[in-house]
This record gives sequence, C-alpha cells and structure tokens, in this order.
Amino acid sequence: MFQQFLSTSLRAASVAAVTVIATTGAALAEWPEKAVTVIVPWSAGGGTDATARAVASALEEKFGQPFNVVNRTGGGGLVGHAAIANAEADGYTLGVITIESTMYEAQGLAGVTPADYAYIGRFNADPIAINIAGDAEYSDAAGLIDAVKQDPGAVTASGANRGGLSHLAWIGLLGKLGIDPTAATWVASDGSAPALQQLASGAIDVVSTSPAEAQSLVDAGEAKTVALISSERSTLYPDLPTTTEIFGTDWSPLPFRGMAGPDGIPDEVVTKVEAALEEITQDSDFQAFMASRGFSVAYQDAAGFEKTVTSASEGLAAAMKSAGLTQ
Repeated sequence: MFQQFLSTSLRAASVAAVTVIATTGAALAEWPEKAVTVIVPWSAGGGTDATARAVASALEEKFGQPFNVVNRTGGGGLVGHAAIANAEADGYTLGVITIESTMYEAQGLAGVTPADYAYIGRFNADPIAINIAGDAEYSDAAGLIDAVKQDPGAVTASGANRGGLSHLAWIGLLGKLGIDPTAATWVASDGSAPALQQLASGAIDVVSTSPAEAQSLVDAGEAKTVALISSERSTLYPDLPTTTEIFGTDWSPLPFRGMAGPDGIPDEVVTKVEAALEEITQDSDFQAFMASRGFSVAYQDAAGFEKTVTSASEGLAAAMKSAGLTQ
C-alpha cells in the first residue's frame, strides 16, 4: 500500500513540476509569440493603407512574426477605429489610427473616443497649408489675417466640404487668433483640386490644403504657400514657416498616421513597438518610400503622440462647435 501511495505521489509531483515549468515558461514568453493583426480603418490602396503595410512589413522583419494588415472600412473611418479600440487587449491586435479618430465624439458618433486607445507612436504627419493667389495684395500669412480683420466677409476660403478637416483647420486658426470664424466666408468644394482652380481663377482668396496638392500651381506662379497650420515644420517643406511661429498660436491639426492598440494592452507591447517604430522611421529605405509617396516622416513616441491626439481632439471639437457641427 505504501509503495503504491509513494508511486502515486511521485507521479503527482512530477505532473505538478511539469505544470509549474510550463506555466513559468508561458509567463516568461516574450511578445509576440504569434501573428499580430494590424487594422487599417481605410481602404486598400490608399495612403494610410500603403504606409501601414510598409510599417507592418518592417515590424515583421524586426519581430519574426507576421503582422497582417486588415482593412476595416466604413463610416468615415469609424468602423475600423472602433475595431481597434474594442479589440482584445492582449497585444495581438493593433492598428493605424488617423486624425479622424479625434473627431467622432464631438460629432455625436458613438464607438470610439481618444481615451479608448493605448498610444504607441506616430510615424507620419502632413500639415495643412495656407495657400493664397500668386498675385494677392498680401504676400504672407500675417498680411492675409490682417485683411480678414480689416474687412470681415471680404476674404473667401475653401479646400473641402464644410466640416472637413481643411475647413476646421482654417476656422480653428481664426478662433485661436480671436477672430470670428465667419469673418472669412467658407466656400464648400468637393476637395482641394476644384478649390485650387477657383483660387487660380480669382474666384476665392485662400485654400487650406497640403503643400503637395498646391505645388503645381505654386510652380506655375498662380499660387503661393505662405504657412503651415501647425506647430511643427515639415521635413518635406522645411522652409515653410508655421502659424505657431508667426502668430504664437498652439494650433496643430495635423493629419497624422500612428500606431495604437486598445486601451489596456501590456506595457511590454507598447515599449517594444514604440522602439521598433522609432528605428523604422530612421531607416533610409522607409524614408525614401514615404518621400516617393509625398508623405513626411514625423516620429513621436507614445507619450508625445498621445499628447498630440488629445490636443487635436480638443481643438477640433472647439472648431466644430464654432461652426455649429457638434451634437
């Protein structure tokens, strides 16, 4: 009987030891042990998708596991952004978020708020610029703003639909300068291309859009880019001054692309991907790829990225409220 008891006890002890070893091994295992899903809230083939796939490919090389890009589209990006925020917080679902993630709450759209994310790092930001006619009576941003102040309603601006980011960037700047957003009339358009044609024809006075989109008219002398609506200079347009430099405003509604996960993912994941993302943005091949697509490389660590998103969310909410677009 004793021998049987001893044998049984030894077998139980062996099983327990194996269990402890296995459990300890699991606890000590380093992320990632398997494939990681990277959700992109926008369609395949677009700018966010292309840059996300470049980042995902580089992460695969660094971590030795697949980083599979999945496009979750719909609702002006809300579907994909919500999918990132609501994913299981185990570190195996991450995503690329854009500035639209800061705008849904103020618009009364349920599903995601900036507080629903764990921020990892930003890899791209391309500021909106102020573009004026090549033969405008004012030659810089300060002169333009003086014109708006002196004759409210006389200056007309465009760049997108009412409530679009170009619109909000422009009226947000006016608000930061203590100017009624209606002091410059906004002419809604289907995008920057038709707005720039209106600028070239003299039908309007200002277009707020990216420097890249205005470049052909600038080269032809029909337009002049006078400032970036930003607190950061652009790596692609380093000679363009920012509105922060000119006016001392803290207003930087940068269209950004950055990595994030659902709130609560392990700190280890944030730390590892944050460091990897910094290395990726410093890689010459990645920089060349981004430049070839007309995108700047603008890295921010997790803390800096979260601060940028929070600031953008507050500023855009105020701009939307001033335009009567909040709910």
